[in-house]
Amino acid sequence: MNGLKWSRALLALVTAAACLGATQAQAADDFPAKGRTIRVVVPFPPGGGVDGQARTVAQRLAEILGTPVVIDNRPGGGTLVAALEVIKSRPDGYTLFYSASSTFAQNPHTMLAVTYHPEKDFTPISLGGQGPLVLVVNAALPVRNVQELVAYGKAHPGTLSYGSFGTGTSAHVFGQIFARQTGLDLVHVPYRGGADMSTDLLAGRVQMAFDAAPAALQNAATGKVRIIGVAAPQRSEFLPGVATLAEQGMQDMDLTSWLGWFGPARVPQPLVDKLNTALVQAIADTRVQTYYRAGAYTTESSTPPELALMVRDSYSRWGQLVRQAGIPRQ
Repeated sequence: MNGLKWSRALLALVTAAACLGATQAQAADDFPAKGRTIRVVVPFPPGGGVDGQARTVAQRLAEILGTPVVIDNRPGGGTLVAALEVIKSRPDGYTLFYSASSTFAQNPHTMLAVTYHPEKDFTPISLGGQGPLVLVVNAALPVRNVQELVAYGKAHPGTLSYGSFGTGTSAHVFGQIFARQTGLDLVHVPYRGGADMSTDLLAGRVQMAFDAAPAALQNAATGKVRIIGVAAPQRSEFLPGVATLAEQGMQDMDLTSWLGWFGPARVPQPLVDKLNTALVQAIADTRVQTYYRAGAYTTESSTPPELALMVRDSYSRWGQLVRQAGIPRQ
């Protein structure tokens, strides 16, 4: 191709890019279209903590954008069902995904059924909130910290079992790492979710678990379980009297579970920017913050690049943790 043809080709590309940019900017100006509904896919059943968070933010988002925002609950497969629903959706800004970090950090390393890539198949929009896992024990155990738990477990080998949200989940991985670091012989009991695990923990059918702080606080209020450690870099403001696992001598057991807002891959940048602005405003609302804090979570928004970096770092770190725990994909 001669120089003139190259120049014409380059001009055509530049013109096409300019037209595309103008079209996308116009689409953002017109978004959301009158009468269109924004759908928020949530990977958990109605009535749970994450579902409540999504609904609280969605109500404020609808007010900000002036359009209906509805929740589409798609539980199942450890968030896989919902994730696949989002991936196949049109990247037009009308399908959002509110999910926990496990979708992007743990599941790709532990589940053979996960065929998506956490960085390539979603569009990050904004962080939503954060909260730690905590180590809880049945109150019948005569222990109040990690050292006493380890001493009890070694004095009663083979008698301690721990529950998890399911094989390959964060609660399973942390249980395995805990067993390896302490030398305890722990029996893993996987459940189909946190609710079933809590039932058996309260009844004493399993003796310990790594649980989400909101559920653990609720269960501890019954007096049937005791929180003895926080799996986070710093103590939780909701549990100031409970030491972190690091303070109690455990290594590499810091986990702050985060939740974020995403779209399917290839959502145009002007739409991402508009949705991010609206979500940041919604998350800052007093009503939203009050709801999160009542569940022992803190609200935290972000820019899309900040959330993308969080996904990348979490995915890499969990790959190392899963390998350390010796858990194969299954």
